[in-house]
Amino acid sequence: MSAAARTPRPVSIASFAQMQNVRKDDEHNEVEMLMPVIAEVFGNIGITKDDVDFICSGSTDYLIGGPFSFVMALDAVGVWPPRSESHVEMDGAWALYEAWVLLQEGEIDAALVYSFGRSSLGDLNEILSLQLDPYYLAPMWPDTVSLAALQARALIDAGKATEADFAAIAARSRKDALSNPKAQVANDIPAETLLEDEYVVSPLRRHALPPITDGAAAIVLAAGDKARQWSDKPVWITGFDHRIETHSLGARDLTSSPSTTRAAEVAGLADGPVDVAEIHAPYAHQEIIIREALGLDETVPINPSGGPLAANPLMSAGLIRIGEAAASIKSGKAKRAVAHATSGPCLQQNLVCVLEGE
Repeated sequence: MSAAARTPRPVSIASFAQMQNVRKDDEHNEVEMLMPVIAEVFGNIGITKDDVDFICSGSTDYLIGGPFSFVMALDAVGVWPPRSESHVEMDGAWALYEAWVLLQEGEIDAALVYSFGRSSLGDLNEILSLQLDPYYLAPMWPDTVSLAALQARALIDAGKATEADFAAIAARSRKDALSNPKAQVANDIPAETLLEDEYVVSPLRRHALPPITDGAAAIVLAAGDKARQWSDKPVWITGFDHRIETHSLGARDLTSSPSTTRAAEVAGLADGPVDVAEIHAPYAHQEIIIREALGLDETVPINPSGGPLAANPLMSAGLIRIGEAAASIKSGKAKRAVAHATSGPCLQQNLVCVLEGE
């Protein structure tokens, strides 16, 4: 029986930290970006690297542009004497899942998870095309915005959304980001004004696209006695799962996300009410798809942090959604929250994490 299928061992998000999200950080390397974040995530709960049993990171070399960049990034933590460590070539949300599984096995009681990404270093349209099916899609070099636009057009043609809906989501998200000091893009521009933007790729206008972001984030997980030692108000992971869909975009209904729905079922999202959702929807129209897939009604606040439309550091945006959802519970604004992360073109792979307070 898989770790996700049985009653999980109680694991808490003991601490969360992220760097200031920026359009381009050309003053620091990956280690220098991570060091303040690692110091903060430990300092929040008064521990050091010696208090965690396992380290797991999420990043990708093809974004950074250098081989084995994750090895160099370990210098931000300090791994001498040698420590148990792993790396996931994915968003940090999947690194968190790996650490959570290890905690389920009872081998460790605490873990550090961190992730980083520098989207500014290269041409994202060219880089992300490398994720596509290498036989049929990748040779045509379709850019990521055009693929997202195909999905948005399918949503409109199916009668599930309008361009005005996309503008309303973008306006709300970036207005909410005004209260988030870590946000990259924050403003109060009415949806009607946003609809005057020019198209990037029809039907997507500039406001419906995520910003290019450099960023990093970290989370400390704790189980057993450490969970309560490090927090008087633990935020517990009560459900966790991720699923993937076919590589072939032509074989998928791009207006729905069955992998998200299945992950939510396994994570037990429907077992109770949801007070807030942090959804990793890089393009405005994708929020509509994920909201429906999670079964969330219109009363559930979505991305009060501003979400990925306010800052979208690749390889960290999903981990940040989990951290922001935990922060909502920690602050008393929510009792139960759901966080979502995605990877691949047009919401190909999706992760759902359910969080609850005491």
